[in-house]
Amino acid sequence: MKASEATEYYFVKAAQQLQISEDMRKLMLMPKREVTVEIVYENDAGGIETCLGYRVQHNNARGPMKGGLRYHSDVDIDEVRSLASLMTWKTAVVDLPYGGAKGGVSVDPKQLSTKERERLTRSFVDRIHDIIGPDVDIPAPDMGTSFQEMAWIRNQWEKYHGFNPAVITGKPVEEYGARGREEATGRGVGILCVKSAKRLGIRPENCRTAIQGFGNVGSHTAKYLHEATFPIVAISDISGCYYSPKGIDIPAALRHILANGSLEGLAGVGVIPADDLLSLEIDLLIPAALGGVIDEDNVNSIQAKLIVEAANGPILPAADEVLAARGVTILPDILANAGGVTVSYFEWVQNRQHYRWSLDRVRQELERTLSDAFEKVWQESIQRQIDLRTAAFCLGISRVQRATELAGIFG
Repeated sequence: MKASEATEYYFVKAAQQLQISEDMRKLMLMPKREVTVEIVYENDAGGIETCLGYRVQHNNARGPMKGGLRYHSDVDIDEVRSLASLMTWKTAVVDLPYGGAKGGVSVDPKQLSTKERERLTRSFVDRIHDIIGPDVDIPAPDMGTSFQEMAWIRNQWEKYHGFNPAVITGKPVEEYGARGREEATGRGVGILCVKSAKRLGIRPENCRTAIQGFGNVGSHTAKYLHEATFPIVAISDISGCYYSPKGIDIPAALRHILANGSLEGLAGVGVIPADDLLSLEIDLLIPAALGGVIDEDNVNSIQAKLIVEAANGPILPAADEVLAARGVTILPDILANAGGVTVSYFEWVQNRQHYRWSLDRVRQELERTLSDAFEKVWQESIQRQIDLRTAAFCLGISRVQRATELAGIFG
């Protein structure tokens, strides 16, 4: 199943619950704009390289469109289209005054030098600068990009349009970025894991946890949960899967990856096959890597009572149905990993006000925003007697529908 098909499947399920008309469904599913451009840049040897770049602007009924920009060799228009749609519902679920968008470049950033990444990034901006902006569409970092690409994008965009750091979020703090942006998605996942476990009556010290993926999101999630006394028994990255039934020393793992670039060689843990992480006898499973990792082939091996989707779309629809029927609680990606876009919103607000918040204020506002959204989704689930994913989609879709109707469909 394509990524866009999975997103549409969840949308239709919620739309049926809300009894939304076919015309309104069609209106909300159709992207506002899809752009595909050829990016031409010079490699370090003086030759010419080309690749495709995408920006899908899905919906702006609730405000300027918002979404990340990823660099990955497997990026295509279908994936970007799906993720743009998810951003529309995600920003609505946490009640940010944004719509949804997403961007991507079909390239492996690991094969590029710093100068090549800069030239590629600036070339991409040259081709899309007229369709992004602080009141139109605000990009942000995603897989394969970081604060450095955001700084280049801001600089190149301002050559055309003048000073306005609110054009993009996820910038370096020295370049008008927000304190706490790097940790935001992982910290948000951690906040919601604690709330979910509490609702299920699982004490933190008894909540055996496994985290698939130990990049920016997974590592910050692990740090937060470790400080909340959750025993994290398994973590993984591209180098392998590392397991300790008594709990992994997370501060040591964070120091190790900072010094070595991966978890390979981490002391005091056993190494198990990567696929075994998903099937461990645990209470909480956090997929924080790529999408589609839980499917029809491995769903019956899942033993976790609670799954919190730190990655986008880690559970395919067929597997989602099986897990829901078994009573597994799943906190969906459109809520679970919304910490990043929430702090991006705080950064945008600071840029518009020309006033910088403290880290404490960013963290307090993040927890308040996600806690409010969590409570509303949980209550929606109880009132409608539906799973949390459908409840989150219902909440987000109903808000977009209301904004569309109030503004006027043909406005």
